[in-house]
Parts: sequence; structure tokens; C-alpha cells
Amino acid sequence: MTQHILALILNFVPIIIAIVLHEMAHGYAALYIGDNTAKRFGRLSINPIKHIDLFGTIIIPALLYFSKVGFIFGWARPVPVNFTKVKSGKDMLLVASAGIVMNIVLAVISALILKLIGLLPESFIQSFLEAFFVNMVIYNIVLAVFNILPFPPMDGSKIFFGAINKPWAHKYISADRNGLTIFLLVAFALPLCGAAFNQNWNILGWYVTSVSKFFISLLI
Repeated sequence: MTQHILALILNFVPIIIAIVLHEMAHGYAALYIGDNTAKRFGRLSINPIKHIDLFGTIIIPALLYFSKVGFIFGWARPVPVNFTKVKSGKDMLLVASAGIVMNIVLAVISALILKLIGLLPESFIQSFLEAFFVNMVIYNIVLAVFNILPFPPMDGSKIFFGAINKPWAHKYISADRNGLTIFLLVAFALPLCGAAFNQNWNILGWYVTSVSKFFISLLI
């Protein structure tokens, strides 16, 4: 029982930290440009309960963990942003990229902490902390790599298309439900179909793991 509890802490606490601070970063970036919507809704809080999305924070990470697709990620309940307050493409880029930047910063800080932990004498606590911050590096890099994808509802859709003042661009970056449906098909249905033909069609897993491994190797 104790081992299961420790495994849950090591695998799920880092990803909850990563996705909660990711969303808070969006909220603070929006506040910086003059949109206090997230603040009014109490979303500039480190309390994870205010950010947990049943599907994205609990169900999806659990499915990815137990299905062994090769990576784990998730998302929090999106911070409300009033994009009518966005006055320029620069503002859009700031708000959209804030979460990714936060995850990169968390990964770098965690890697530096790992260096310090390595100086501690070997013990259970040292091993536990080492495993925890290794996962902090991994999950934050994975989250950043995944969110840079230029498909809604990922931040990359707004980073790459948010500054385009055209009706099709606005419609594209707002197509969250359609984008999420495509993600689920690519993440789960496509690998299953490939397995039926004895083929590896885990395209999303290949992208996330390959790119993430490169950046993780630079840190640990």
C-alpha cells in the first residue's frame, strides 16, 4: 500500500504542479495586459482544487499512465481570458506562451535542484526527492512540447495563428472541442488501429517522446 501511495505521489503530484502553474501563468500574463478576468474568478491561486479539470487533470493522465502509450500529460481547467482585451499580436503571444515558458522554467529549476540533491548522502529521502524532481523535469518538458503543437486547444494554435487578424484564424483557434476530438483520435484510436495491423501508428507518442527526450537530455 505504501509503495502505491509513493508511486501516485511521484507520478501525479509533479504533473498537477506543472499544469496548475501553467494555467496560473496564463492568468498572470493576461492580468499584465489589463485583463483581470482570471483574478475575478479566483484563478490566480496555487490551490489545485480551483484548477482541476476532471477529464484533463485526472482521467487523461490516468489513462495514459495505465495504457503505457509512452508519455503522460494533462491539462487544468483553462484560465478564463478575455481576448477582447488583447490589443496586439504581441499581447496574444505573451498570454499564449506564458504557460509554456512557465513549464520550461519549472523544468530548469527542477534540474538545478537535482544537482543539489545529488550532493546529499544516499538515503530513502534522497532517492525519493531525486525521483520526484526527475519527474518534474520530464512532465514539464512534455507539457511544453505538447502545448507548442499548433492545433486547438493547445497554446501553439494561438502562438502561431493568434496574430492573424482573419476570420478563419479566429475560428480555428476557437475550435477547442474539434481539436480535442482529433487529439483523442490520434492519441488513442490511431495506435489501436495500428496495433490491429501490427503497425506502430503512435504518431503523437513518437513526437512527444522524441522531442521531449532531446530537451530532457540537456537538463539531466
